Amino acid sequence: MSGENRAATPPPRMGMRGGAVNKNFAKPKNFRASMKKLARYMTAYIPLIIAAAFFAAVSSVFTVIGPKFLGRATDTLISGAAAGAVDFAATGKTLLSLLLLYIVAFLFSYLQGFVMSSVTAAITRRLRGDIFKKMHSLPFSYFDETSHGDILSRITNDVDTISSTMNQSFSQIITSVASLAGIVVMMFTISWQLTLVTLFMIPASLFSASVVIKSSQVYFKKQQDFLGAVNGHIEEMFSAHDVVCAFNGQDGSIRKFDGLNDALYKSAWKANFLSGIIMPLTFIISNLVYVVVCIVGGSLALKKIITIGDIQAFLQYVRSFVQPLQMITNVTNILQQTAAAAERVFEFLGLPDEIPDAPDAKPLVKSEKDFDVCFENVVFGYKKDKIIIHDFSANAPCGQKIAIVGPTGAGKSTMVKLLMRFYDVSGGAIKINGGDIRFYKRDSLRSVFGMVLQDTWLFNGSIADNIRYGKPDASIDEVIAAAKAAQVDNFVRSLPDGYDMILNEEADNISRGQKQLLTIARTIIASPAILILDEATSNVDTHTEVLIQQAMDNLMSGRTSFVIAHRLSTIRNAALILVMKDGDIIEQGNHEELLAKGGFYANMYNSQFD
Repeated sequence: MSGENRAATPPPRMGMRGGAVNKNFAKPKNFRASMKKLARYMTAYIPLIIAAAFFAAVSSVFTVIGPKFLGRATDTLISGAAAGAVDFAATGKTLLSLLLLYIVAFLFSYLQGFVMSSVTAAITRRLRGDIFKKMHSLPFSYFDETSHGDILSRITNDVDTISSTMNQSFSQIITSVASLAGIVVMMFTISWQLTLVTLFMIPASLFSASVVIKSSQVYFKKQQDFLGAVNGHIEEMFSAHDVVCAFNGQDGSIRKFDGLNDALYKSAWKANFLSGIIMPLTFIISNLVYVVVCIVGGSLALKKIITIGDIQAFLQYVRSFVQPLQMITNVTNILQQTAAAAERVFEFLGLPDEIPDAPDAKPLVKSEKDFDVCFENVVFGYKKDKIIIHDFSANAPCGQKIAIVGPTGAGKSTMVKLLMRFYDVSGGAIKINGGDIRFYKRDSLRSVFGMVLQDTWLFNGSIADNIRYGKPDASIDEVIAAAKAAQVDNFVRSLPDGYDMILNEEADNISRGQKQLLTIARTIIASPAILILDEATSNVDTHTEVLIQQAMDNLMSGRTSFVIAHRLSTIRNAALILVMKDGDIIEQGNHEELLAKGGFYANMYNSQFD
């Protein structure tokens, strides 16, 4: 909305102005709770996940059988050497069987990776889609209080973290668990004594990992939160780079970024340092177990309980046993970051939606020019304990031009937000054709309005498509007619690609005044029943303003319209001028009547020409 109403706007967005950023960084939730939510989200893909687990299990089974065959080959070679005649044919068959086992294991591993990649892509797509849909169902107050960069971080960084975990770590967990199960079975077939010694590694590793996870999870949550804050600051500074430079604010911006970046560094360092302890702990435990296995295995071999080939195969299994166990403990590092990302994503998805339409809400049927608007004792505050509109009452008869003027912070733009139901009134009512707007469906209510704001918005696309945004099915002739009415046709035709010229993401390859003209053309093509103009000509020169004023007067003819203006010369022909101050109407009448009173309006008007 217009910059004139800054005092009446909601609190600053968290993460973008000093002091508010830390509100998001407290009390991280439980690791298990976040992972349970993610698991429930994946229930639709259970059949595919089971298939991936089956392929991983089969691949692991064929892989873990390998050392057993190699042990047999070793025993064959040793016994043959002792007898003076090595059976190379039998050894060759064993090795060939081993090769076939590894080929089959590779094929099933490939299938498992293919299935999990498909599941990951589907879940990531669904997550991003749900977040984007959620963005359009949240109340406007959320966007007034939250950094845009933080929201962007949830849909990009956090979802990417979850996607990476599912695509890699989840597959590693399935493979590792299946491998561990198969290895344990094979080790029992060789020696139960050695197997019990080896199994000591599992509780010792899990206990050490659980202690580290509990300590590091707090920092993983902070890491994701500070990452969102850094993104929010970068997004804000990028979009307002010219303003920052104009006021020599680079040093202050850098200092704030350094503060956020340092906080991100500290939380990330602590999180990764603590979680990085898991691997060395597991390595130490595995080496101790390896030594004990060698000692016990040698003793059993001396007693003829097991053979040298059995020891060789078992040591391979021990080495194989350590790898998936280390992989699982290493994955817990990633899972902590994933849990923090999942918490932020599901926290966003769990936010309360905008208050839904009333069960008996009716559509507001759009017609051409037959809407009258009535404000009845309207009371409103962005916060319950801070009322900024105290008792606003006014009538806007059908077809009249109503101007709203007043000093900065009077509540002018807030009234427009209430009219569009971006916010609902705290008291009183706003009525259109006698019906309370809270009992109309929002989409039908907003479809009768056309808005031209001081803060322009154009998207990355052609000029024609930007104008056509007001009427998606408009023909090129309608687009050109709207552009002519907005006095922008000549400018567009002077461009190399004319109406097909592509505006960049910030639409800064045209001037602010030209952007303003295009937004006016977009409103004209929509042919709305009620117009809202919030400093609509603030970015154009005086000559163009006169032409635009004529075009807008033609458009407003016979239509109810609300005009917010600082330059009072632009609203002298308004049927009714509402003068606001501190959330109340202190004067109302037409231009001549208000001048004759010699009151607040007269002082404002004369001050612009003194």
